[in-house]
Amino acid sequence: MKKEKHIAGYFSALAPGHRIALNKLRRSIRAAAPGATEVLSYGIPSFKLGRMLVSYGAFRDHYSFFPLSSRLLDRYKRETARFRTSKGTLRFSFDEPIPVSLVKKIVKARVAENVARKKTK
Repeated sequence: MKKEKHIAGYFSALAPGHRIALNKLRRSIRAAAPGATEVLSYGIPSFKLGRMLVSYGAFRDHYSFFPLSSRLLDRYKRETARFRTSKGTLRFSFDEPIPVSLVKKIVKARVAENVARKKTK
């Protein structure tokens, strides 16, 4: 996938099935952080709320959700156990349903982390 400069370009370059999955993930993130701004960061869609909040992206055989906090993945280890994970990343196959409630829970926790970090500065 070529590196896009705009979110619309990123989504238009996706295969239709991949676009559907990623849009569902995108809506879940937006619902959990309605005040966040969507940007492209490192070539993938991301949300900012003061600082970077979460990122997500489509790849050849999966899509990924990046909470940008390995502490959160540790906190939700039991709930993320059925998904492929790596440090700071949850990976989903395109044929499995998106765990919307888990995504929202993690995004809300990231919002809380960002708010707490802002208060300590």
